[in-house]
Amino acid sequence: MASKIDLVVIFGGRSGEHAVSLRSARSVLSVIDTTRYNIHQVGITSSGRWVTGANVLEALEQNDISHLPGAAILGDPSRPGLFQVTSSPDGEKLTWITKMDVVFPVLHGTYGEDGTLQGLLEMADVAYVGAGVLGSSAAMDKALFKDVLRANGIPMVPYILATRVEVENDLPAIIKAAEKLSRYPLFVKPANMGSSVGVSKCRNRSDLQEGLIDAARYDRRILIEMGVNAREIEVSVLGNDRPQASVPGEINPNADFYSYAAKYLDDKSDLLIPAAISSDQTARIQQLAIKAYQAADCAGMARADFFLDNDTGEIYLNEINTIPGFTSISMYPKLWEASGLTYPRLVDRLIELGMDRKAERDRTVRTYGRGS
Repeated sequence: MASKIDLVVIFGGRSGEHAVSLRSARSVLSVIDTTRYNIHQVGITSSGRWVTGANVLEALEQNDISHLPGAAILGDPSRPGLFQVTSSPDGEKLTWITKMDVVFPVLHGTYGEDGTLQGLLEMADVAYVGAGVLGSSAAMDKALFKDVLRANGIPMVPYILATRVEVENDLPAIIKAAEKLSRYPLFVKPANMGSSVGVSKCRNRSDLQEGLIDAARYDRRILIEMGVNAREIEVSVLGNDRPQASVPGEINPNADFYSYAAKYLDDKSDLLIPAAISSDQTARIQQLAIKAYQAADCAGMARADFFLDNDTGEIYLNEINTIPGFTSISMYPKLWEASGLTYPRLVDRLIELGMDRKAERDRTVRTYGRGS
């Protein structure tokens, strides 16, 4: 019998999406096959402290980590594995816990989905689930990602970019530029945030001012987009160099838009799977999702979110999420289930893709010179 795979699942994080990450982690952990994997939990608190040990997820959910030792992954590949950090009068001590065959980051938002953690794992020379440094960071920043879309001829909603410094020092100029972009409503978003945290639908100048100030709390870059009377269509993408797209689904939010509350709090939004769209629209959305996924050099998984304009029929790609939600109501696993891939098998496949990606990285020559 083959030995078990040592799988490290990381969740929580120093992000506005900390609570969502915990919900996703609970869902993922519930379907991992313990006959195939030795599961090691690493939690990251909202202040950025890493912990491990028994019942890590429950400890973070209850906001009580006092009984848990620290955890560390070193960027030095000659010292591989997961380490426990303990304190003593003589200082802190690192104790090796386990080898890491693969890491599954179930982290949403900054310091988890944006390429920072991926950079550490690359330096540590360990396999991990999901996009690499480039794909993670490019997809995370909504404004930068729109540059990728524009360069590849992928349709998107018109927008402008503002910075926190501009909002704080020249708010009237930002409002003037936004009103030149489009009539109201306008949408304001932190460029580097997900789960609709800090997103505002602005119907007038007062809303816009409040929305800009709120978004600037969450990021130094703020996106202002033209509002579209649209249906929200999502599709899941799976794979490395030959990705596939799931059947599309539609979000019918119990609100003006698919806000954080509509996603996670009131539990009244409808997820329509498959979406009631034509076969041509389905094919177009799947094609654009895969094109954007490859353009940003994504890997493993992503959920692509689209607007289908009710007035014109135009299709716009809104964003790609490289670590999509895995909660009980999340579209990513639901769309694959509707496409014939069960949730447990999806998790297995993501782990396999992470290990395949590492094998591909290992083919890269890291030295140069005569005889190399």
